[in-house]
Amino acid sequence: MKVFITGGAGNIGSTIADLLLARSDQVLVLDDFSTGKKHHIQDHENLTFVEGSIVDAELLNKLMTDFQPEAVVHCAASYKDPDDWVTDTMVNSVGGVNVIQACQKHNVKRTIYFQTALCYGIHPTERPITLNHPINPDNSSYAITKTSVEEVLRLSGIDYVTFRLANVIGPRTVSGPLPIFYQRLKDGKQCFATKARRDFIYTPDLAKLVVRAVDGEGNGIYHFSSGSDWAIKDFYDLVAGAMKLDPIPAPEIKELGADDAASILLDPSRTFADFGEIEFTPMEQAIHDIVAYYDKHGVHGGYTHLKINKED
Repeated sequence: MKVFITGGAGNIGSTIADLLLARSDQVLVLDDFSTGKKHHIQDHENLTFVEGSIVDAELLNKLMTDFQPEAVVHCAASYKDPDDWVTDTMVNSVGGVNVIQACQKHNVKRTIYFQTALCYGIHPTERPITLNHPINPDNSSYAITKTSVEEVLRLSGIDYVTFRLANVIGPRTVSGPLPIFYQRLKDGKQCFATKARRDFIYTPDLAKLVVRAVDGEGNGIYHFSSGSDWAIKDFYDLVAGAMKLDPIPAPEIKELGADDAASILLDPSRTFADFGEIEFTPMEQAIHDIVAYYDKHGVHGGYTHLKINKED
């Protein structure tokens, strides 16, 4: 199969690329390295890499014409600066529409998209959040721009699968609390944890399901969720424990910021119904593997979509 991955040097995209290449698919990766990393791209005879942006519609159409993908996995996104509305709008909204229109023009059989659980807002009325929950991306440029493109995708008439995600963690993660905790603990600095709870999911688990969706399973919108969540403080303890810190330094516990959700837990019922039961990597094992990777290769990033609660 021929698969085109936008943002294929990032956490999710590169992990998916590895799985596809392992089964001898032909893979085209496009990335501008805003957050993706060159060392995430492996040399492979079936891999073609192009440095560039989805904002460049002419480039997208040329790549589609030359490669003729059967499936497109759209991972590219802007999220590292919550005050940069222009870049988020250009990459997430304009770039996302460029991808959708290119898929229409080139008759791509299947398109995979990733949406943020923040599309439900920072005060969801359900726990866990069902797919019937009202859409209300009221908290960030990232949530608003990602949601706008999911709506365009829904109206496009193309065959698609959207995975709505909470917190995706893996060795290549550059955003969220994990790389921040690791680096600050490594540097002997004080950490803080809010009173929030999150549904953390392991990138390789997500990537396995995405490959099944690429092959034609499922249709429409799904939550990728373990069905359980973790307190940020408990997640911090797992990271510190995997780093073999003894005693574990106590983090400062902070109240939630104005742009932070108290809980993000998604209901995976439709996912399990259509894809069957999913074997999730135990969180302790996932954190152990990620910390081992950081110990060997270092940590990159530490971005957050939040406007506040940033550490020096």
